Amino acid sequence: MKDNNIKGNNEINKDICMKVNIAGIEFKNPVTTASGTFGSGMEYSDYVDLSRLGAVTTKGVSITAWYGNPTPRIAETYGGMLNAIGLQNPGVDVFIQRDLPFLKTYDTKIIVNVVGKTAKEYCQVVDRLSDCDVDMLEINISCPNVKEGGIAFGQDPKRVEEITSLVKSHSRKPIIIKLSPNVTDIATIAKAAEAGGADAISLINTLTGMKIDIERRTFLLANKIGGLSGPAIKPIAVRMVYQAANAVKIPIIGMGGIMEACDALEFIMAGATMVAVGTANFINPRATEEVIEGIEDYMVRNNIKDVNDLIACVR
Repeated sequence: MKDNNIKGNNEINKDICMKVNIAGIEFKNPVTTASGTFGSGMEYSDYVDLSRLGAVTTKGVSITAWYGNPTPRIAETYGGMLNAIGLQNPGVDVFIQRDLPFLKTYDTKIIVNVVGKTAKEYCQVVDRLSDCDVDMLEINISCPNVKEGGIAFGQDPKRVEEITSLVKSHSRKPIIIKLSPNVTDIATIAKAAEAGGADAISLINTLTGMKIDIERRTFLLANKIGGLSGPAIKPIAVRMVYQAANAVKIPIIGMGGIMEACDALEFIMAGATMVAVGTANFINPRATEEVIEGIEDYMVRNNIKDVNDLIACVR
């Protein structure tokens, strides 16, 4: 059950510190958006004050336009949703020309999610973004519904270390490696990213899932499989963040089923320095702001002056 005592408020409390630091980048609070659920913020800017967020994490950006998977590619499930969008995006040049100037009008940090089908493509995007005014790059090596690339890197510790090291050698920005939960041992994958030089890791990406239309006797998604997100996966995500936090020394951005502040606090107490809100944005466009307000309220009620005191407080 949710803690109904966690409620939001509309004003920033000056008596508490919500700032966190990852790789030398200071964020005003520990809440960002999960890639693929918030676009580049344009669609949400009428509902959310983007300047209130610790960061905006963009939709995946590739070197050229990706058209994504055929439809249908979204399915509602009990306690979540399946998606097989296939990382549709217009490419890095459009992002730089259109989305980045929009984001720079807000007082928030910018984390760009980078996707590719080959190591070369990842590096090409990183090269294009290295001179841009962005704060961090999140390298998505773990998408389960792209037939090429992605998951091929994210499930093999050796390849995780190799792609991390290669991307790191090209980047002049701190890099976050986004990890897949579709592995046997998340701690081993986290250690591989750290060994490759990652400045931080983010987890979890979606779990691989499937839904069948029993009336039509066929797969509901054209791609057959998709990525499961939403509150149904949160206990798995919290467990994996905890395991990763106890395996590596680099910061963690935790995600997976965060709907309210109490969910975010679980991730923080398990070891996450920041959290990302994803599927909740589709249900409640103000979810990110409400999570921030709820964390502030929790801190005030429990006389906690610094959010960093909550990170990894559960051992």
